[in-house]
Amino acid sequence: MKKYSVFAVAREAMRHHTGWTRAWRDAAPKKHYDAIIIGAGGHGLATAYYLGKNFGITNVAILEKGWLGGGNTGRNTTIIRSNYLQDPSAAIYEKSRSLYETMSQDLNYNVMFSPRGVIMLAQTEHEVRGYQRTAHANMLQGVKTEFISPEKVKKLVPIINLDGPRYPVLGGLWQARGGTARHDAVAWGYARACSDMGMDVIQRCEVTGIRSEGGKVVGVRTNRGDIGCNKLGMVVAGHSGHLAEMAGFRLPIESVALQALVSEPIKPCMDVVVMANTVHGYMSQSDKGEMVIGGGTDGYNNYTQRGSFHHIEETVRALIETFPMVSRLKMLRQWGGIVDVTGDRSPILSKTPVDGIFINCGWGTGGFKAIPGSGWAMAELMAKGRSSLTDAFGMERFSEGRFIDESVAAGVAH
Repeated sequence: MKKYSVFAVAREAMRHHTGWTRAWRDAAPKKHYDAIIIGAGGHGLATAYYLGKNFGITNVAILEKGWLGGGNTGRNTTIIRSNYLQDPSAAIYEKSRSLYETMSQDLNYNVMFSPRGVIMLAQTEHEVRGYQRTAHANMLQGVKTEFISPEKVKKLVPIINLDGPRYPVLGGLWQARGGTARHDAVAWGYARACSDMGMDVIQRCEVTGIRSEGGKVVGVRTNRGDIGCNKLGMVVAGHSGHLAEMAGFRLPIESVALQALVSEPIKPCMDVVVMANTVHGYMSQSDKGEMVIGGGTDGYNNYTQRGSFHHIEETVRALIETFPMVSRLKMLRQWGGIVDVTGDRSPILSKTPVDGIFINCGWGTGGFKAIPGSGWAMAELMAKGRSSLTDAFGMERFSEGRFIDESVAAGVAH
């Protein structure tokens, strides 16, 4: 793999950019791998990358039934934060946020990480108490957040209307080191690094069955033939339940659509991320000037990846109250992603009833922000059999009643 640098760009400019090679190889499947990762989204690619980087396991295949990053990784609003209430959640999300800060250097690929800061608006007295509690918890966890006044919110976001007709702004939970990154670049950077380590990124390869013998996984069936493996990681977000059924067990998750949209580009007007969970709306401005807008999950289980008028009406109506200036904008495009939601709104990173199969799912609306931390923890779980970051997120917590309730911090996932 050629190293990207200003010197490489200058050199290729002199020869009309004829020397660039593919960012990652278009590999064909081999008969057997030490590990197979199903799902070439951010979480799956990060898992493979840290298997190689941290544990030297490079005989790995990443299988994707569609195209790389074509699922939720390319269908989100790119928000990165770690201001979660419960200790296990704060630990894995803060690990992820810290890895985002050095990701461009680690991968030699610009993921456009922007630590612009994230405000979660408190628009009811209940939210004020909840976010103050979270700020105290974050202080004990070593996560830098603070509860700020309406006046500081206005200073950070001049275009905001503090006196909304339904829900006035009473303050906010501010994380200065939160922000955004470019979702496609995260997937491409990990894929390029995995390919450089000798791993096979195999697109258009749909898993149609899981092969096991004596309670242990031995491989998968795909539309490109059977592939053997010693260990199998399932990292497919909203389709996790479908794969689990193939392997012979069930997951306590439900799949719903999460929709988003962007406006036409305008001049810079907001340089932080604002989340308004009471009215289920959040917004940031992209580098191209588009206002990136998201809302709550659909109220019914579904597998659609497109938008709906219902979502536009609910989300935009809420945001217009808080940001009156957006009422004059035109919508540029809209999309949906299939998110997998657990009962306690926390993920599952766990061994499964089938020896050698590991599952990473249940991130709900918080998947993008967790990509590097999730991959780091999942790789350790697969390589060593346990990880301190995943101990609390096992499947057994649902039968034991040991929930990790993040309904408030997850915001839109309830």
